Amino acid sequence: MSVAKKDYKRITTKSLIEMKSNGEKISMLTAYDFTMAKIVDTAGVDVILVGDSASNVMAGHETTLPITLDQMIYHASSVVRAVERALVVVDLPFGSYQSDPKEALRSSIRIMKESGGHAVKLEGGKEIKESIKKILNAGIPVMGHLGLTPQSIYKFGTYTVRAKEEQEAEKLMEDAKILEKLGCFAIVLEKIPADLAKKVADSISIPVIGIGAGGGVDGQVLVIHDMLGMNNEFSPRFLRRYLNLYELMTGAIGQYAADVKSKDFPNAGEQY
Repeated sequence: MSVAKKDYKRITTKSLIEMKSNGEKISMLTAYDFTMAKIVDTAGVDVILVGDSASNVMAGHETTLPITLDQMIYHASSVVRAVERALVVVDLPFGSYQSDPKEALRSSIRIMKESGGHAVKLEGGKEIKESIKKILNAGIPVMGHLGLTPQSIYKFGTYTVRAKEEQEAEKLMEDAKILEKLGCFAIVLEKIPADLAKKVADSISIPVIGIGAGGGVDGQVLVIHDMLGMNNEFSPRFLRRYLNLYELMTGAIGQYAADVKSKDFPNAGEQY
């Protein structure tokens, strides 16, 4: 029996859990600035992730590791000012939560107070459970992140698919259940086998959002620059490009430059 889709005026953590129980898929995209966030929110995306992927797509770093807490707060506050409907989740950057639960709490409080974000996201399972407990005890919603965890890239040594071996798959399942029990409202699963991702989603009551984790989960997330084709150098199997903005934008900008050189711009109707 299908359930009628509910019209949410404002997405909350409770909304996402309702969506899972009603069989409604959850849409999630990244955004890092006011203008892009306004477009994403107006288009009806449920969750906006202010991801530490800003380190790559906004600042040009090779990994997510260099971005700082101050920079994440700057990006998050820009996004929050644009949003009317979506839930805004903010990544805790590398080094702001791993070493000490008290530091994790301080970092999370700064994000919530200074950016106005609605929740934080952390990478890891059992090994960071004390940090998650402390954040949740302060009333701050937490989204988990398992599978390929980019902040641990130097430990993995590669961005390849995770949890293909039985031992790692079992640990991932155990970690997902730990995150659920602790009180996380959702989990991102990145780049793991689709069968395992579905098994995780079916075994826990909180939503599972996939990126490279197949269609059997409760929702999907992509990096906006990848999905819109602004980045033409990144082509993993899980990425569907909905536009080729790289080509459209370089064409438009090239035409503008040519029009300036030829004195075609501005014309008589474009001046006072």
